[in-house]
Amino acid sequence: MEMLKWVGLLLMAGDHINKYLLHEGSLTLYALGRMAMPLFGFVLMAHLARPGALAAGVHLRAMKRLAFFAALATPAYAHLVGWWPLNIMATLFLATLIVVLLERGRWRSRSAACFAFLIGGALVEFWWPALLFCLGAWAFLRRPGRLRLLLWILATASLVAVNDNFAAMAALPLVWGASRLEMPMVRSRWVFYVFYPAHLSGIALVQGLA
Repeated sequence: MEMLKWVGLLLMAGDHINKYLLHEGSLTLYALGRMAMPLFGFVLMAHLARPGALAAGVHLRAMKRLAFFAALATPAYAHLVGWWPLNIMATLFLATLIVVLLERGRWRSRSAACFAFLIGGALVEFWWPALLFCLGAWAFLRRPGRLRLLLWILATASLVAVNDNFAAMAALPLVWGASRLEMPMVRSRWVFYVFYPAHLSGIALVQGLA
């Protein structure tokens, strides 16, 4: 999991440098960057899908961190992109909220989850396909099976509506390979949260000076 997080960070940084400083001059960096969101989404959903995670407060802690750093990144993100859609931290926050509502199991909670998906998907980066990817990963990790794997693959493929290519699909074999690779790494819980607003602020500063 830790390796996927670092790969995602590198891909995201390269993608943002390409987009905001190089004016999307590199098709390679753009294609590689399409894997960043799926990698981050998978790592988050893997934590949420662990047995007892909801009771242990994992979901609530993740939502608090995501909300804080989403707000922290907003000024730089708004400078680079605009105020809408909301940044990827907000996307992951919304996906986590939907998971919480689904795990509660009551019909009111499930209705609220559907409402959050339909309305919230129009407000966040990568839109509904990102939510479908996260929910597909979560469902598969909770109860692996062929049907759920197929639905997760289809959810990943739906990102073509946002990306105009199927490069995000490459994240799936990367996830599969990482799950079978034993590479001891020190867990850095806060690195993604801190890096996201920090690197956007740096890019916005460089762009402003150019």
